[in-house]
Amino acid sequence: MKTTNTAAKKRAKDFSVTHIADSKFEKRGLRNYFEYRDLGIAKASKGKVVAHVIRARPGKAPEGEWHRHDCSLQFVYVLKGWIKFEYEGVGEVTMKKGTCFQQPPNIGHREIAHSKHVELLEIVAPADFRTLES
Repeated sequence: MKTTNTAAKKRAKDFSVTHIADSKFEKRGLRNYFEYRDLGIAKASKGKVVAHVIRARPGKAPEGEWHRHDCSLQFVYVLKGWIKFEYEGVGEVTMKKGTCFQQPPNIGHREIAHSKHVELLEIVAPADFRTLES
């Protein structure tokens, strides 16, 4: 369908796509034992949401420090492997490939362990959320 109206041109301008072949995992991010691949959603949503794929860095173990995220939404889907967290008031929970979980805003948590090839899709709102020690 070809269209030339102004609204369609604006939507086309705001269209966002990232291909794995054109993307890089960065070693910088919230945790030094993970690598992060930005999916371009923060820019596309004008800062309302951030989305990235997170994977384990070879030879790096989790440090397990208690923390919380000052955000309105944090959604995670496990793409590969497994990851074990401990949550304030909940206890230990192991998430495996295919697990989807939503962490309530500001819930204290820490990572305990993860598999060598763990990979996660994480979506957080807003994009510039803060991480605080618990």
